[in-house]
Amino acid sequence: MQNLTRRRAVLVAPGSDEHKALKALRSTADEVVLDLEDAVAAARKADARDLVRRLVQESDGSRAVSVRINALSTPWAEDDLALCVSLGSALTSVVLPKTETAHDLAHADQALAGTDIGVQALVETPVGVQNIGDITRAVTRLESVVIGYADLGAALGRSRSALPEHWLAIQDAVLVAARAAGIQAVDGPFLGIADDDAFRHSAAWTSALGFDGKWVIHPAQVESAASAFTPTDTAVEDARRVIDALAAAEAAGNGAAQLDGQMLDEAVAVAARRVLAQVGAE
Repeated sequence: MQNLTRRRAVLVAPGSDEHKALKALRSTADEVVLDLEDAVAAARKADARDLVRRLVQESDGSRAVSVRINALSTPWAEDDLALCVSLGSALTSVVLPKTETAHDLAHADQALAGTDIGVQALVETPVGVQNIGDITRAVTRLESVVIGYADLGAALGRSRSALPEHWLAIQDAVLVAARAAGIQAVDGPFLGIADDDAFRHSAAWTSALGFDGKWVIHPAQVESAASAFTPTDTAVEDARRVIDALAAAEAAGNGAAQLDGQMLDEAVAVAARRVLAQVGAE
């Protein structure tokens, strides 16, 4: 797995609301996504771009800052992409909404040519889910795939009160495709704004499945989301011991490593590296 931005808790804020955006940027979220799409009325798209430009340029670099642009099918997408290119290294990634095909990502990749800006694919249509394997392998710039429950649920006719368990087939399809491509799988936002039992269950569910993190739409949810996707101290210590045992075996020229009477294989090593990556450790 490539070295990617930690995305345990990703806070989404409207790019047209300076107060909410600044509050997000001052939060403890691993990443802030400034939204130019759903959160911005058509008449305010240009003003929102100007505000996002200033906020990203003035950000202190203490956390990742990304921008969700408008869908490629809209008249605003090209101006959004031009804005992102102009921000250069100050911007972590572009979130591409309603990603449905590898061609969508190729278009964004070409627009971002010459920059180190990453891309995240927001998959929120049945076609996008159907093409998830092609999407995750489309471009090397792709860092993560995110499930967009609101639009996807509406398209599927799924109840807004559906439990996380009702999404298992789609969650697994996205997770498997992401892991096969070596990128992150990020759970989309819970549709409520409270840090309540329902939200915590949602975060715990996808964390247990193996997702890397979750989008949140209210600062009150950041701490719970980050906690859900942060390994325990015991898990981190066990992971360090696995990596140390493997390193010691390699240094000694041994073909196999053991720890606590158990043989260590590559699957155990992969799991240990993932745990350490989740806490920002080597």
